[in-house]
Amino acid sequence: MVKKDKTMFVCENCGQESPKWVGKCPACGQWNTFKEIRVSNEAGSMAARSAAQSVRAGGIVASKNHPQLLRDISAKDEPRISTGDGELDRVLGGGLVPGSIVLLGGEPGIGKSTLTLQTILGMNDRKVLYVSGEESAHQLKMRAERLGNTQSPTPNTLLILTETSLEAIFEHIKEVQPELVVIDSIQTIATETADSSAGSIVQVRECASALLRFAKSSGVPVILIGHINKEGSLAGPKILEHIVDTVIQFEGDQQHLYRILRATKNRFGSTSELGIYEMRQDGLRQVSNPSELLLNADHEGLSGVAISSAVEGVRPFLVETQALVSSAAYGTPQRSATGFDQRRLNMLLAVLEKRVGFKLMQKDVFLNIAGGLRVTDMAMDLSVIAAVLSSNVDTPIQQGLCMAGEVGLSGEVRPVARIEQRISEAEKLGFSEIIIPRQNMMGLDYKKYKIRLLPVRKVEEALRLLFG
Repeated sequence: MVKKDKTMFVCENCGQESPKWVGKCPACGQWNTFKEIRVSNEAGSMAARSAAQSVRAGGIVASKNHPQLLRDISAKDEPRISTGDGELDRVLGGGLVPGSIVLLGGEPGIGKSTLTLQTILGMNDRKVLYVSGEESAHQLKMRAERLGNTQSPTPNTLLILTETSLEAIFEHIKEVQPELVVIDSIQTIATETADSSAGSIVQVRECASALLRFAKSSGVPVILIGHINKEGSLAGPKILEHIVDTVIQFEGDQQHLYRILRATKNRFGSTSELGIYEMRQDGLRQVSNPSELLLNADHEGLSGVAISSAVEGVRPFLVETQALVSSAAYGTPQRSATGFDQRRLNMLLAVLEKRVGFKLMQKDVFLNIAGGLRVTDMAMDLSVIAAVLSSNVDTPIQQGLCMAGEVGLSGEVRPVARIEQRISEAEKLGFSEIIIPRQNMMGLDYKKYKIRLLPVRKVEEALRLLFG
């Protein structure tokens, strides 16, 4: 008698399994994340047989690995594989690590496939296998011609495969022996060992685990392309992010030209690095000096604009902060921030009201970071307060002045990191004055700078310098 397939429930956030539906996941605490899946008895029996074969007497599983003393383990760094893209290499921490698995996520149409294809078209010294489950080979050829890199010196290094079966992909990998594998996208790949449709929680988890085993055993790096759901996080179970070595998100507003590449997880480097690209008709162009592109030179005489010297990772750049303060048209005033943390904006407005005495309770406040950037640097606080007050009193900030400083709850201007890089970047772009925290002056060789340094200890001092 053939047994019916059974059903079970899996949390799409963390991968927790349950025989029945529950409202709140006991593992991650999220609500309404359990989805029903169908489990084939054949897949379960195959897994049970493979597990039974690996069990020896006494329940001990044989393994090829043995415990090693920590002092006997080699700590030599393996040479990284350069992608030829300076921005991508910076975010990865210096290039691809052999045997690593990288997850590149982003919203639909943001340019994930364009970035990946453009990068591997420039890797002429590596044999790359590009597996596409979404586009045909003809579509990829048209995209490559639009990028303008199809006539490379060694055109046989890039191989295109349109396939969605994981077993068939591994057969082609065994035949081709590539040095880099790209999967576009992980949500379209399915394996026969899991009886569910492609893109389901089980399929994504099983395919990612199999690709991880391949990468670690062969030393071939794998790049997975993933989608973003409506909440802004990577689609699929949260365990997908735990499986991979590096998670990179490609961000940006499709209405703006600029795209931001940042790492949210990196086992081989820093997660604070930032890569900036400009979207063009012929592909993505690396932005080596973002300060010149992010500053709008024609804001003279306009209120509500302040320039801040920010740092993301080890890269300093000047960014324009725009604010608009107006009387509330409705009973409840609006607070809106684009590219800046909304809660931090509310905190800075409370500091202005309590410590400085500016009444903004009945005012609408809108904040925008120019260029479509999302900046997390705390040194933006001073420019946010300056832009808000500039718009409130309708008085422009003088030309040639920028600022950097974190604002505390008591109204003090706290010191920031990498102050020398911030000052040098402002001086390089022709600014004549910069407001910095007074504590950053300790140990600073201010005589070597041509730019005038204006140290402040409290927010009131900074506002006095700006508005008299």
